[in-house]
Amino acid sequence: MVRDVQHVTPNMTVEEVTEKLLNSNFHGFPVVENGYLLGYVTAKELLRYQDMPDAKLRSVMSRGTLCAIPSMSIDDATRILFRYGLRNLPVVDENKKLVGIISNIDIVRSQIEKSRPGKVMNVKNFMERQNHVTMRVYNGDVPIAEMIPTQKEVYMDELVGRQYEIKRGLNEPNIVIKRRKRYLVVDGHHRIMAAHRLGLVNFHCIILEPNDMDVALGLEITAERWGLHGLNDVKIIEGSKHPFMEITTMLMPQELAGNINHILMERISENPGPGVPNISTRSPRVRRTAPATEEKPAAKSTARKTPAKKTAAKKESDKKVEKKAEKKPAEKKAAAKAPAKKASAKKDSEKKPAAKKSSVKKTPAKKSAE
Repeated sequence: MVRDVQHVTPNMTVEEVTEKLLNSNFHGFPVVENGYLLGYVTAKELLRYQDMPDAKLRSVMSRGTLCAIPSMSIDDATRILFRYGLRNLPVVDENKKLVGIISNIDIVRSQIEKSRPGKVMNVKNFMERQNHVTMRVYNGDVPIAEMIPTQKEVYMDELVGRQYEIKRGLNEPNIVIKRRKRYLVVDGHHRIMAAHRLGLVNFHCIILEPNDMDVALGLEITAERWGLHGLNDVKIIEGSKHPFMEITTMLMPQELAGNINHILMERISENPGPGVPNISTRSPRVRRTAPATEEKPAAKSTARKTPAKKTAAKKESDKKVEKKAEKKPAEKKAAAKAPAKKASAKKDSEKKPAAKKSSVKKTPAKKSAE
């Protein structure tokens, strides 16, 4: 459960509680007075009283709420959340004072964190068979600076996701093998790298300790051959997606899928407290940038613009084109004059036959007079 619980008081107004809810990442708040839990107010309930912004929460809230106690099992708390469709379940002590809150996210987290024993035993049995040793299994906090990676690469998108999980308290343990002075990382390289980037000093691990420290393990030899001496030697891949994220985002538009982790990065930079991050803004927008696959077309467009400087041959050809363009108007003028001359000549030729016809007609007129 989360012990640092954000809450409201019954003397706050509807408007004040609504504003606090909008500026958070929650769907409701416990109502607390002098440490005692009085009830729980949700966004849906606040909507009913939006026409009464100055009303005190005490006068409009529902009295009482479902709750749990610290000794209740995870299974029983899960049943309460499931049966009544709740997102959050306040936890109170024997005096009915609020001591924490459990959410659906906490339930999922607990299931992930406890699903390790089978994998641990598989690793233990495999290492014992391969290296002819016997291994003891126990839990403990391991200094991150003393870890030796056995994986060359991690994916940036999954790394950001792991950082966000750690910020929210998902402390899924890593599996490491103890050596004389350091620890070989067997499983969970993204988690360890995320913790390292967040500046954590120790990380909770499941430790396998062989009975003979002088036996050179195959993982140890491989790490040495790859030049892996510390977490700073692990390469972070930024261009490609982790297979897990490739599947998860396959139905999203490419520009959104490529930048979805910006949301998590913004939340991480906010330095949230335990539990759900307290984000000062509403749902952050995904920053849209051109996807990596579109870089080639962009290069073509810039290539078209770059030939601003013309070569000498190009300049010479441009001058010839300009000269031809200057000649064309003169040729057009001459061509325009030619039809005019033809038209005047045609008119002259039409006048001459008319004169001949008139002279022919006058001759017979003289004869008739005689």
